[in-house]
Amino acid sequence: MKILSSKFKQILLLLALISCLGCSEDYLDKTEEYTIDSENYFNSEDDYNNALIGVYDLLQATYVNVLLGEIASDNTLSGGESATDVIGFQQVDEMTHTPVNDNLDDIWDWNFAGIQRANYLLEFKDKTEFPGKNKIIAETRFLRAYFTFELVKWFGPIPLKGDERFVLGDEKTIPRASLEDVYAQIESDLQFAIDNLDYTAPQTGRATKGAAQALKGKAHLYQGEFPQAADVLTNLINSGPYELSDFSTLFEYEGENNEESVFEIQYTGEQGAGFGCLQCSEGNVAVGFQGIRNYNGPAFESGFSFNVPTQEAYDMFAQNDIRRDLSILDIQAWADETGATYGEGYKHTGFFNRKYLPRQNDNLGDANLTQPNNYRAIRYADVLLMAAEALNRGNIDDGLARTYLNLVRERAGLNPSEVSENNLTEAIFLERRLELVGEGHRFFDLVRTNRAAQAIDGFTSGKNEIFPIPLEEIEFSAGNWQQNPGY
Repeated sequence: MKILSSKFKQILLLLALISCLGCSEDYLDKTEEYTIDSENYFNSEDDYNNALIGVYDLLQATYVNVLLGEIASDNTLSGGESATDVIGFQQVDEMTHTPVNDNLDDIWDWNFAGIQRANYLLEFKDKTEFPGKNKIIAETRFLRAYFTFELVKWFGPIPLKGDERFVLGDEKTIPRASLEDVYAQIESDLQFAIDNLDYTAPQTGRATKGAAQALKGKAHLYQGEFPQAADVLTNLINSGPYELSDFSTLFEYEGENNEESVFEIQYTGEQGAGFGCLQCSEGNVAVGFQGIRNYNGPAFESGFSFNVPTQEAYDMFAQNDIRRDLSILDIQAWADETGATYGEGYKHTGFFNRKYLPRQNDNLGDANLTQPNNYRAIRYADVLLMAAEALNRGNIDDGLARTYLNLVRERAGLNPSEVSENNLTEAIFLERRLELVGEGHRFFDLVRTNRAAQAIDGFTSGKNEIFPIPLEEIEFSAGNWQQNPGY
């Protein structure tokens, strides 16, 4: 990660050792300098800070959430080289996925790994006192809420264990909590973060009060709790330091961590892992996966041509909307303009997700795995549109909803929305699609607003709103967890 990256490798080794289940006893016996374990750690402020870095690190592994969040929607197709290239992507695109899907398994595994690391710190939160510890706890609880929210929107109810680590055997005794209980923990974690964090982070990339407010508002919105969502989001808009930035540079390196960034997952171009552990990479693997196949030309690097936008997604933009060509690259038009050459992959549409195309850079190692493009997890434009939706759908203040909507439209070079009050909701929905295309939100927006069956080919109501629990998790639970309906 970009924060505290010089200590990162040492801390990961430490976390791997102290959280290892079934580690070789012989290895530990022969490693005389290794004198700590999980139960006698957390004796200093440095110990807590180092453990917190380990929690942040798991954010990098969530790149697949973004890819599949688009591929599952009507914005993009799976792409790749062939029908068997990353078969899990192909299945999700065609809504034929089953409980045996390596990519859905990754979402389950790595987000739970983030929760496990957070719970490890929280389990020992009272062991050692020092000034400022509440901020570390607040960041940890924000991160736990982030991972938990990802899991609940993908899989529905999940098991909870409070501030304790999961251990072998828990899968047979701890049930999947109710949606209400999962969201209650998310909200509690985020409220603690709101109460104990500042709008300015001590280091770039760390959680802030604004990030916690935005995620809490989003959690309320997903539950249809419009007054609560409107309250926290309008408070953020009125009190926070954020503003809309120049869209033309928003997804370039110079646009990272700018005034529009509410929460951003940090990546670097350092030499990282290989294809044996994509989630171990310090780079944003999703970016290389979305690159133009066999590309040779200016500005961009080549990639694997996954997650290709559809013609319909490109055509939804007005001709004068500056976001269209900054969000979606028309590869033939680009080739005609620049002389670039490219290859056509599977389900080739002629379009690529320009927001997260790999830019030419000095990254080390495999260019497909070490792209340093940050993921803009929560942007201020998203906050404005969530607030507009909550105000409108909650019958709270259509005038203010329209104001927030028009701030986003005006930044895109469009005239203020002139739709009738009856059509304001649809105008907000459309603006979310236009503004956030390619960022992994579309599928979940469609599901939570009950529009997925009409928009997504192959979508089955009562089934595809959530994804299947990985088969091995169901089997390990020995009947304690029931599979999601339809799978």
